Amino acid sequence: MRLRANMGRCKIIEREGVLEETHPNLFVVKVEEKRNRHRRVSYSYADVLTKTVELSHLTNGDNLLPWLN
Repeated sequence: MRLRANMGRCKIIEREGVLEETHPNLFVVKVEEKRNRHRRVSYSYADVLTKTVELSHLTNGDNLLPWLN
């Protein structure tokens, strides 16, 4: 999946990753950093609902949650 997160102060990060874990209040994505390093980032479902975090399909760019548009 492609992850786009608004970090505030005009800082937006875009990463590609794999959904690794889901919990009742948050989800964890394993993202690829530079030089084949991996990092885990977590976001709350509220971040998705408020569009602070956007999730899209890696190959065609379609929104993974189209009902939120």
